[in-house]
Amino acid sequence: MQHLLATIRNCNTCLEHLPLGPRPIVAAHPESKIAIIGQAPGSKVHETGVPWDDPSGIQLRKWLGVTNEQFYDEKIFALIPMGFCYPGKGKSGDLPPRPECAPQWHKQLLENMPKLKMTILIGQYAQHYYLGEARKKNLTETVKHYQNYLPRYFVLPHPSPRNRFWLSKNPWFQKEVLPLLQEKVIATII
Repeated sequence: MQHLLATIRNCNTCLEHLPLGPRPIVAAHPESKIAIIGQAPGSKVHETGVPWDDPSGIQLRKWLGVTNEQFYDEKIFALIPMGFCYPGKGKSGDLPPRPECAPQWHKQLLENMPKLKMTILIGQYAQHYYLGEARKKNLTETVKHYQNYLPRYFVLPHPSPRNRFWLSKNPWFQKEVLPLLQEKVIATII
């Protein structure tokens, strides 16, 4: 695993497409119990090199019901983005994750974590890649039908502050989905 992580962190496959240059961000361990598969690091995470070290990460830890110490314990959580490097800014937020990363690295990472008990798919890119045709017509419908993907996957929207409107339009998420998510996370990490 250490060799694989070092190889990923030295990857420069997308060099010409990355406005800030390559800086692959990933955290994993052979003992990891929960894999969180998100989108791609934002500019702040690119700067610090710490996965989910931004307002989205703060919100995600609240949703999971875990402390910073638990979240950053690689024996508990593997933090794997769909695109390992900051992809740059688009018209309404960051650009999509680079498409090269997941096919190149995900299978190898997941095969090196035999103790995984739960995989959390955050956002449309992770859900599209992992659920394929099983996903619903849009992210809201996929998340609404989260139980269809259990126990293998737990699907979530992105915890970005930009999703405040989505959260206010979908109060069922906080009432129904988050309590079960927290229950499953606690049961997995204890």
